[in-house]
Amino acid sequence: MITVTRLNDKPMVVNADLIRTIEENPDTTITLINGDHLIVKESMKEVVIRTIDYGRHLRRLMPPT
Repeated sequence: MITVTRLNDKPMVVNADLIRTIEENPDTTITLINGDHLIVKESMKEVVIRTIDYGRHLRRLMPPT
């Protein structure tokens, strides 16, 4: 899960595994796999960084195979 900020300054938590695309035009729009669109204050680069960090965090929690 990643935390992002709506345009009204309220924080929101998004399941990063459900993100299909992230676009910047000029607002950052996150499209989920179910087709929902979320407009957030963070830049596209920041959302990508948070998503990557989330994935790395999950891999650290998994025991080695």
